[in-house]
Amino acid sequence: MERKEKLNLSMLFDFYEMTMANGYFRSGMQDRITYFDVFFRRVPDGGGFAIAAGLEQLVDYIRDLHFDEDDIAFLRSKNLFQEDFLDYLRAFRFTGDMWAVPEGTPVFPGEPLVTVRASASQAQLIETFALLAINHQSLIATKANRVVRAAKGRAVMEFGSRRAQGVDGAVVGARAAYIGGVHGTACAVSDQLYGVPAVGTMAHSWVQMFPTQYDAFKTYCEIYPTNAVLLVDTYNTLKSGVPDAIRAFNEVLKPQGITKCGIRLDSGDIAYLTKEARKMLDEAGWETCTISASNSLDEILIRDLLLQGAKIDSFGVGERLITARSEPVFGGVYKLTAVEEADGSITPKIKISENVAKITTPHFKKLFRFYGNDTGKAIADYLTIHDETVDDSGSLTIFDPEATWKRKEVYDFTAKELQVPVFQAGELVYDLPSLPAIRDYCREQVDTLWDEVKRFDNPHKYYVDLSQKLWDVKHNLLEDMSR
Repeated sequence: MERKEKLNLSMLFDFYEMTMANGYFRSGMQDRITYFDVFFRRVPDGGGFAIAAGLEQLVDYIRDLHFDEDDIAFLRSKNLFQEDFLDYLRAFRFTGDMWAVPEGTPVFPGEPLVTVRASASQAQLIETFALLAINHQSLIATKANRVVRAAKGRAVMEFGSRRAQGVDGAVVGARAAYIGGVHGTACAVSDQLYGVPAVGTMAHSWVQMFPTQYDAFKTYCEIYPTNAVLLVDTYNTLKSGVPDAIRAFNEVLKPQGITKCGIRLDSGDIAYLTKEARKMLDEAGWETCTISASNSLDEILIRDLLLQGAKIDSFGVGERLITARSEPVFGGVYKLTAVEEADGSITPKIKISENVAKITTPHFKKLFRFYGNDTGKAIADYLTIHDETVDDSGSLTIFDPEATWKRKEVYDFTAKELQVPVFQAGELVYDLPSLPAIRDYCREQVDTLWDEVKRFDNPHKYYVDLSQKLWDVKHNLLEDMSR
């Protein structure tokens, strides 16, 4: 069989999704309505929260869900599927419902980031891509947000394309990093496709191409006088790099009245070198010259550099961001939580395990966030059964589900439902926000979290409680299973 010129992402599924879809078809269960949740169990890097991302790519995938004749021929070649099932796939489309938390929302373990209500076959076949999209981009957005917070208001640029895990790792990874708060990316196609601002100036090879370092700097300033950021560590940062940069600025920029310029360091003792470079630039009258730093940085190194008094105005962060190198797996899962009966009633489903963390929370649910009316800060999250409402006019006692003796009295709060409708009967009903709007929303929502929750080390435990009605359903199912 010839290789297809264009990949149909509908075929991006774990093969057991198709064998199960076929099994449902053969058993007459293909149209049984099911409920699935996408959630994660643990925040990467021991952090206090994660950032939800990847919804737009999941929406695009679902809108284009189909199988063409090449796909049918491939599946026929596996000698597992009969022709009536292959005919069924020819007309296959997503006709279900979906709810999700908006991209950029801070989220916590156990919360449904996406809820799917669809026929068994449809819900099953979208599992792999749903997890791929949400896991990858939530991971990178979460890591980027940590890096940005460590920079304490200084600009962060994503520089990881060349070390990303494949094309999508670079392209949508830059998108996710922008949601998390970076100012731009080195990945030009992410700017072209998504509007993530592409930035960049020179590499060491530019400096090496010229007879002298000064010639390289002078030429660059002449070509890009309004964007002259010079890489000063090709040879010797303090003996020649910074002095040659100052000379080029004096001879090319100063006569034009241009004061905006910068230098970048990519090696050596960044804390020491930036402090010395700052002194040299200031003494030469270039107080407006900015200093950027790169070289295998992450949130911990950035935090330490600033604690050491490094004079850095912006950071370029590459491989440790785009691969989330310290913990490169988000760990989101896709689990059945309920099935719908012929009369419209909903039967909750639970998965149990000796590993308590892997016991699922059953039922078709709603997710609320409580905000204090006096502070605007997020107090706790609250999971209910779909037909419950929350009365935020009084007080409410919430518990830590992992330690039910821990309780918190919540009062003077506003309850906000976090999930929004995305698809209804297969039709997109959600206006996808622009990427800058998602980024702004992420920043605003992170600001609603208390600083204690945002600590890198030993963050405060944020409460995610179950309503009494939902807790009773879960408890009763567990008791039934133990008999």
